[in-house]
Amino acid sequence: MTKVAVLDDWQGIAESIADWTPVRAKAEITFFRDAMKGETVINALADYDVILAMRERTRLSKDVIDRLPKLRLLSFTGARNAAVDIPACTARGITVCNTVSEGGYSHDTSELALGLLIAAARHIVTGHDEIHAGRFQERMKLGLSLEGATLGVIGLGRLGGRLAQYGIALGMTVLAWSQNLTAGRAKEIGATLVRKDERLARSDAISLHLVLSDRSRGIIGADDIAKMKQGAILINTSRGPLVDQAALVAALHAGRITAALDTYDEEPLPADHPLRTAPNTVLTPHLGYVTEHNMTQLYVASIANIAAWLDGHPINVVNPPG
Repeated sequence: MTKVAVLDDWQGIAESIADWTPVRAKAEITFFRDAMKGETVINALADYDVILAMRERTRLSKDVIDRLPKLRLLSFTGARNAAVDIPACTARGITVCNTVSEGGYSHDTSELALGLLIAAARHIVTGHDEIHAGRFQERMKLGLSLEGATLGVIGLGRLGGRLAQYGIALGMTVLAWSQNLTAGRAKEIGATLVRKDERLARSDAISLHLVLSDRSRGIIGADDIAKMKQGAILINTSRGPLVDQAALVAALHAGRITAALDTYDEEPLPADHPLRTAPNTVLTPHLGYVTEHNMTQLYVASIANIAAWLDGHPINVVNPPG
């Protein structure tokens, strides 16, 4: 019988959030909760015909793909997955599918960015901890009023544009910048296009909304952090490697800025990662798209991909045979 591996089920929700009956009728399914890498991936998956991967969690490089002799279908969630070597799959004759839906993702990541902004500005996490420790206001810092403050948005696409609108609704001045941003797009949202250095210097909070690429990797480095306002908030719900992690940790320990982060250079975040013990942080475990609505959509679409392939008529194929 065909064997299906469902990877990256870190919250243990995959089996119950959608109906797997169309796949169970023709295949045996195993759900993997633990994060895996390297030899662990190869040893665990060598006997599987089908792999379903959550976007950019388990890394499926050429070295891994070439050592999975039975693999014939690799489906991943989302439109693209930088952790999957699609050319290596194509060379092996492995069908690769994505889960692009007509409506796409909701704006849940923008909502989380807003939550991180408010939590960092008003010290909500510290306040929560103080209450549970039996104290009240005596060790609390003063918060930042967002009305009248300046929000800098890097990347004014669908998610960055929505966060900009949230900021405007709060009475914030919104400055925007990215390498391809036009003044027209900024005006359409209600933001002002400025130079990168000006946005860094003027913003009370800066939020990143970029796709990770060779051009965007490290787009916030040590020099950029040094140009930020004292005490400014850096929000990252996109990808950890957009920010120089060593420079960020140093700035946090120096009390230069506050970081409100949902994404990291390595995920899951290792137990000994310096961000875990850094001061001036609000940290969440990559929850941006992890809502009941989104996860249901992703698994329903993934089940459809596998069922269609099992029936001999694959859909959402990103590497059709030449």
